[in-house]
Amino acid sequence: MGCCAGSRRHLSDSEGEEAGPESRAPLLEHQGAEWKNAVGFWILGLCNNFSYVVMLSAAHDILRHEKASGNQSHAVLLADILPTLVIKLLAPLGLHLLPYSPRVLVSGICSAGSFILVAFSHSVGTSLCGVVLASISSGLGEVTFLSLTAFYPRAVISWWSSGTGGAGLLGALSYLGLTQAGLSPQHTLLSMLGIPGLLLASYFLLLTSPKPQDPGEEDEAETAARQPLIGTEAPEPKPGTSWNLSLQERWTVFKGLLCHIIPLVLVYFAEYFINQGLFELLFFRNTSLSHAQQYRWYQMLYQAGVFVSRSSLRCCHIRFTWVLALLQCFNLAFLLVDVLLGFLPSIYFIFLIILYEGLLGGAAYVNTFHNIALETSDEHREFAMAATCISDTLGISLSGVVALPLHDFLCHLP
Repeated sequence: MGCCAGSRRHLSDSEGEEAGPESRAPLLEHQGAEWKNAVGFWILGLCNNFSYVVMLSAAHDILRHEKASGNQSHAVLLADILPTLVIKLLAPLGLHLLPYSPRVLVSGICSAGSFILVAFSHSVGTSLCGVVLASISSGLGEVTFLSLTAFYPRAVISWWSSGTGGAGLLGALSYLGLTQAGLSPQHTLLSMLGIPGLLLASYFLLLTSPKPQDPGEEDEAETAARQPLIGTEAPEPKPGTSWNLSLQERWTVFKGLLCHIIPLVLVYFAEYFINQGLFELLFFRNTSLSHAQQYRWYQMLYQAGVFVSRSSLRCCHIRFTWVLALLQCFNLAFLLVDVLLGFLPSIYFIFLIILYEGLLGGAAYVNTFHNIALETSDEHREFAMAATCISDTLGISLSGVVALPLHDFLCHLP
């Protein structure tokens, strides 16, 4: 009996060893798909905002070359923000009529078109058309890819946000570096036409097809956070199905999102009020940096802060984003008082505050969308992501309305 039992144990162990690789294969395949999706969404975030950052810098160069007036510089800001604002306002109403793949193609084509138009521009009007195309590409891409995260593990929100944060830093550095190395703005832009191609390749070749998520992948805290909103079990929705909601249902979901939307609007309002209205006025004479160099340092530190905090979700999850809104508004008030009174003795204090400003802004963005992914039901998540996209653009638009006139007013103070 003992010998037979030993033989059976030996046989069982042998079968387990033979089945081992087969049982590990699905796990390895699952891990491989996770990494493909993570890298894919990071590249999508990078490419979606990279083209926009680079092209906008080039447009400002051309406006300076064309000796554009201040009014034309304000026109750049309008061309930059209005198309994105219109797209995001319409997204919760009718964008679902266009499937995901055509939207991505349109975004990529507009991105490439913006590079080509600005590269060969010989007039302010052509440059502004390039800005409009870049704005359409960025706005349409953000709505599309954030909606698409509803059908992948929630970790891709962090990767997408990190990619968008990296775009601000790498986009500005690459354009500055290539032009400083001797390339003309035209050749610099044409050399970057691979960016839209990389975006399309990442979407069509790298991302795996959306599949139902395994509930076992959620931790207990996430399950508890979503439980009141999930209700009874339902079939896993497919991309586009959440747009079958009635107008009444969409309005109900939207009202529930206001606790996320309002803090994010306030964060971006204060953030871009500082960037558009105060950066140029925070000038220190007791340093070797010129006015232009100080401004470039402000922008670089801001982008660095955004990148770090948009990549920080795995380390730090912030549930109450209204705290970030209050802190950013305090930043605005503090820097506005310094512009009026000039009480800070050194530019390094400003450097630290601007880095902190970027950290707050990036943290508000990634945590807002992560919280929405946790708290909304599967049925509503795609719509909720698209609807909340308006927050940053609305905050930037409102800040422009207030900050630009205030900037002109402060410039004329004695």
